[in-house]
Amino acid sequence: MKQYINDKMALYNGDCVQVIKQLPNESVHFQIFSPPFANLYIYSDDLADMGNCKNSDEFFIQFDFLIPELYRVLKPGRLCAVHCKDLVKYKNRDGVAGIYDFSGDIIKHFEKFGFQYHSRITIWKDPVTEMQRTKAHGLLWKQLRKDSTFSRMGMPDYILLFRKWADDEEIIEPVTHTMEDFPVRKWQQYASPVWEYESTPVWWDIQQTNVLNVKSAKDDKDEKHICPLQLDVIERLIELYSNPDDVVFTPFLGIGSEAYVALKMGRKAIGVELKESYFNQAVTYCKDITNNDQISFFK
Repeated sequence: MKQYINDKMALYNGDCVQVIKQLPNESVHFQIFSPPFANLYIYSDDLADMGNCKNSDEFFIQFDFLIPELYRVLKPGRLCAVHCKDLVKYKNRDGVAGIYDFSGDIIKHFEKFGFQYHSRITIWKDPVTEMQRTKAHGLLWKQLRKDSTFSRMGMPDYILLFRKWADDEEIIEPVTHTMEDFPVRKWQQYASPVWEYESTPVWWDIQQTNVLNVKSAKDDKDEKHICPLQLDVIERLIELYSNPDDVVFTPFLGIGSEAYVALKMGRKAIGVELKESYFNQAVTYCKDITNNDQISFFK
């Protein structure tokens, strides 16, 4: 197993379920990741790849091995942030066209293992861009004119936040902010719904192209990760829910977005990635952001 370790980070090329078992209890301050979206994308043919599944039931059988370990390594009173979206059902594949409440199933499975559902953030996505990318009939204006009962709304991304509650509040390490580093207007922007009757905060100003493989790629031949999380989303969450020098953990490192931002913001990073080519890119990006040439890279 490849490892990339120094005093600021520990990055592993392997199965996240196996690697996380080696981490000490309550050693992580904040968790943030974008898991495979059930069988929406298949990243590799490895049996340990959770995206290598035939349906959502099979995905959650695998995911359920990870969730209790996430709970174990997280410090009491701290949070886990999961990036996800609901998924489209197709008649030719699923027998019916519609929407699968993937985010709802994630909440059920996290609560099954002790986490408390804490909050949801909606990340606005342009329905025109979604229509052009997916060719979804439900978003076509042509379909609206033909029969609008098949028309549906655009699908946002979500950040689901889960808390590990502490029996003894005295052991909690709080995340604190000052009026200077987090003014009230900034908090109102992050916490307030965009529309008067929205039930969850909506982050409408996220730059969809602000991703690591656009911002940091060295040449056009670099392999592109299918769906890296936007860097401004990661930065906001790390700023909100961790202190400087805290340990930020991601079990789905991908090309390194979460670790990259954590290191940039003065945190420590632990990450695990199964696919070797993604892991190698993550190593390069994290090394660049720390400007440290004394890092060991070994098998």
